[in-house]
Amino acid sequence: MKILVTNDDGFYARGLWLLARELSKVGDVVIVAPDREQSAVASSMTLHHPLRVRKVRSALEGVPSYSVEGTPSDCVILALGRILTEKVDLVFSGINEGANLGDDVLLSGTVGAALQGYFKGIPSVAISVGAIKDIHFEVAAKLAGVLARKIGDIPREVLLNVNLPNLPLDKIKGIEVTKLGRRSFGDKVVEGNDGKREYYWIVRGEPQWQPSEGTDVKAFIEDKISITPLYTDLTSASALAKLKKLPRELLDNLK
Repeated sequence: MKILVTNDDGFYARGLWLLARELSKVGDVVIVAPDREQSAVASSMTLHHPLRVRKVRSALEGVPSYSVEGTPSDCVILALGRILTEKVDLVFSGINEGANLGDDVLLSGTVGAALQGYFKGIPSVAISVGAIKDIHFEVAAKLAGVLARKIGDIPREVLLNVNLPNLPLDKIKGIEVTKLGRRSFGDKVVEGNDGKREYYWIVRGEPQWQPSEGTDVKAFIEDKISITPLYTDLTSASALAKLKKLPRELLDNLK
């Protein structure tokens, strides 16, 4: 099995290497990751300047490793389109420092990278731990290995977004398959001056939770692992019926 591993925390992030080490017990792993942190870049691609790729001496024997001057999505696109000549069977993105729950998935570079594998019809997994220090990466890495061994059970029409509470295994209260909840941040804009001109800094505020039943947010709050199947149809089924009369009204107003 050929497994592509990437992330959005950057090539030297500890979670990336622990993930690759565990997955190398399951298949042939190749790392293609951003040369620096690329959090919150979603599925953005670099189109306005060339991308440079550097083959780097790997910290894991037998695991080829490449550093990319680009986004997480760039990494997967380059890996599947140019760097790797063999068929890739599985894409893993992570292990991310910080959870990617609810509305966060639309901003997450971790999920954005996994999306590129999904777009190519490859089973893909984004995996995150809900902390930014003293992180229990080992539990997430072990879970990734278990999921990789069950590749045949991952539907091709979805990608899996996996979030773990930052707890040792004996403190985790279960695993749930969930839907996306609502979790957003009260972003603030901080203004400053560097002596030459004004600048603005976007600062993430405290998360605002809506822990509805069956959601990833509720599972996370209850110290459970959430596995959420995602797909890219963002159409609102409930709004389709409500908007049925809108085209005629718009057309009438255009005349």
